[in-house]
Amino acid sequence: MSVLIVSRTDFQQMADERLSEAKLLLDAGKWSGAYYLAGYAVELALKACVIKMVMATDAFPSKTLSKDCYVHDSRTLLGLLKLDDETRVDPNVAANWSVVRLWSEEKRYHRVTHPEAELLYLAITDPTYGVLPWIKSRW
Repeated sequence: MSVLIVSRTDFQQMADERLSEAKLLLDAGKWSGAYYLAGYAVELALKACVIKMVMATDAFPSKTLSKDCYVHDSRTLLGLLKLDDETRVDPNVAANWSVVRLWSEEKRYHRVTHPEAELLYLAITDPTYGVLPWIKSRW
């Protein structure tokens, strides 16, 4: 039976799992699936940051916070976290974020090419300037 993930640790672990699954699909030549899961890894990682943000305050969350958390849009999540400007500080990180911002859950209806899937995966995983290491330093 499946178990709903709810904790920050759950979201962190699921982000790593989705990225691992994306790599398996990428290596198997399944570009669309790899692209889709890699993007979800970023979304899950950002949601771990949201949990950290909520837990850091004793203030009642804004009325729209819950609604805003249930989106599949990195721009919205970054805005909610007030991190959008930080993504532009380092030009290398900014370049990788510009690739990640093109991801959408709507891509599940697209046939993604090998270069497109590889570019997203590398933008997310680059050990120095990748989006996921950048997020992990904040989650």
